Amino acid sequence: MSFRNRTHDPRFQAAILLAPAMLIYAIFALYPMLNVVVLSFQKWNGLDPQRPFVGLANYQYIFTQDPVFWVAFRNTVIWTIMCVIFPPMVGLLLALSLNQKLFARNTFRAIFYLPVIIAPIAVATMWKWMYDPFFGLFTEILTSMGLQGWIQDWLGDKDIALYSVFVAFLWQSVGFSMVLFLAGLQNVSQTLVEAARIDGAGRWNIFRYVTLPALRTTLTIVLVLSVISSLKAFDIVYGLTGGGPAQSTQMLALWAFTQAMQIFDFGRGAAISVVLLLITIAIVIPYLRWTQKHEEAEQ
Repeated sequence: MSFRNRTHDPRFQAAILLAPAMLIYAIFALYPMLNVVVLSFQKWNGLDPQRPFVGLANYQYIFTQDPVFWVAFRNTVIWTIMCVIFPPMVGLLLALSLNQKLFARNTFRAIFYLPVIIAPIAVATMWKWMYDPFFGLFTEILTSMGLQGWIQDWLGDKDIALYSVFVAFLWQSVGFSMVLFLAGLQNVSQTLVEAARIDGAGRWNIFRYVTLPALRTTLTIVLVLSVISSLKAFDIVYGLTGGGPAQSTQMLALWAFTQAMQIFDFGRGAAISVVLLLITIAIVIPYLRWTQKHEEAEQ
């Protein structure tokens, strides 16, 4: 086939159009990812020109000798479970409420989505002031209500610090789930909703048998994005607690950063990052395959 004829081939045209984007993706995404994998088998402090190969030594260290890794792993698991439950659930409730014919509903949508566009470090700074046990907003509110006994060192108590950070994260992230669910609700057939009402179905049955099945694809997207976001939690934790107190809010992503950028052991930091990547793949891919098989079985 001549070059002139090849240019009329849809596959060739698609390859030409995708080539610039794929090149950028390969340079700025695939190459750094592969470099991190290679670095996890090396010893490097970030300055030496030599990066000696050490095999599985970095992985052996983080699994058997690192006193923080398993603490960060446990916190990441707890954080992920909360992220999979609460932001999608609250986002769905907000979407269902703001999908009704309400006065100034677009304004309320914008208000609930506004925290999403604020930088996480700015959110951390704001909530750190609100959590201040002496002059913070929550302290003032509880004092004005005569509930001084409820005042806690929200970020200084290792038993509640992780959950206090998560509340700030929930406030910032719930708007993103809400917008996705609002988009999904536009695909719900109003004909089916009206037919269900005529048949005497209540709100719960309409939601369960009409709305929720129509939101299955959106729910899959929200859950996958929630898992990915939770596993790479860094900014807001770093800004609020830095992993403390006593490593009670330490996360795998934050600990990888600490190993590389503060302890200057890029090999061990890369090894933690690779473990985090493998955990993400192990959760997301089986879930997507299960969802696909479930949808194919219903069709």
